[in-house]
Amino acid sequence: MNTEKNMKVDVLLGLQWGDEGKGKVVDVLTPGYDVIARFQGGPNAGHTLSFNGEKYILRSIPSGIFQGEKINIIGNGVVLDPLLFKEETENLARSGHDITQRLYISKKAHLILPTHRLLDAAYEAAKGNGKIGTTGKGIGPAYTDKVGRNGLRVGDLFHDFEKKYAETRRLHETVLRGLNCDCDIAAQETLWFDALEYLKKFSIIDSEHKINRLLAEGKSILAEGAQGTMLDIDFGSYPFVTSSNTVCAGCCTGLGIAPRNIGKVFGIFKAYCTRVGSGPFPTELTDATGDTLCDRGKEFGSVTGRRRRCGWIDLVALKYAVMINGVTQLIMMKSDVLDPFETISACIAYRIGSKETTEFPFDISEADVQPVYVDLPGWQTDMTGMKSENEFPEEFNAYLSFLETELGVPIKIVSVGSDREQTIVRYAD
Repeated sequence: MNTEKNMKVDVLLGLQWGDEGKGKVVDVLTPGYDVIARFQGGPNAGHTLSFNGEKYILRSIPSGIFQGEKINIIGNGVVLDPLLFKEETENLARSGHDITQRLYISKKAHLILPTHRLLDAAYEAAKGNGKIGTTGKGIGPAYTDKVGRNGLRVGDLFHDFEKKYAETRRLHETVLRGLNCDCDIAAQETLWFDALEYLKKFSIIDSEHKINRLLAEGKSILAEGAQGTMLDIDFGSYPFVTSSNTVCAGCCTGLGIAPRNIGKVFGIFKAYCTRVGSGPFPTELTDATGDTLCDRGKEFGSVTGRRRRCGWIDLVALKYAVMINGVTQLIMMKSDVLDPFETISACIAYRIGSKETTEFPFDISEADVQPVYVDLPGWQTDMTGMKSENEFPEEFNAYLSFLETELGVPIKIVSVGSDREQTIVRYAD
């Protein structure tokens, strides 16, 4: 918890290609904060939390929703699908978590329209073999409309919405016809408009004012990112990226926070590496080792169910992510997945043609980008029941020290299982 008199916003984000385990960590850190705020992404990003024998998947709602009476905010940088939001909140209510009074939604968050989903599918089909691997949730087209100044925002629900919606719908219909997509838009709209009415039950606010007032009042705030740094629209492995800024700077634009108000930056990474969908992945393992990582890590998308590609940890990409985000503390997830391995490899450089580099290059999609590995001894010990770092095997401590030396940032938290209780804090602030 940030205990300074003049409070700052601490940021928690992923450092790889997403799926690092951010939901669990936010849930673990939440007791030390008054406010949890999502600053970018949409319902394609599923944060999984497991506790008390139950498993929850959050797509748009901040992961602090399970902790007491915390304030949870969906910021302006998020794109929101009313239909999926309604489904998500109703599922939580059925499991005993009524969040109506604890969740605030930014007026400036953009809406995902029924036609955005149709456009998403049509654009992806038109790419043929060059598919990005989109989840088909309409995220990309919604952000495209936002940048193209054609988007509809949550606040528009109270400002001549029907006229604005009709204009945007006509624009989308023209594009869909050009893509030879003959779709029944009206069939998808009924439930969507019902969900819009449901959305109005929540507190829809000028979130940038709310957040800055809370800061001025001395409230502690944790900003929660979605996806991962290597999927950032500017700094990720373009064009196989998401449509928003997943890096720390995205917190400022996605919540309306001044850069001077950023405090700690928690960077989350797995003890190995995964990627879902298309795109370059230098350390990917397509052999039995990759299958073992996938099976032990249960590497299937929480929202899409897609099997994730797996490989050894990539320190070239990870050091780049640490630099871009200004990470102050690291959090390593899924350490237990590596428990059975006799030898563990780590990529410390790329060989591109005849040259070797430790800097993340402009393009890693070329076939001649080869990882340069060092091998470390595995610990071959079941760590899932460990409660303290005093129980860590010598080889695991050596792996931690190696990573801290390479990355230049301390590893504060180590996760040894999916449950909230399987989280070991190595040192206090």
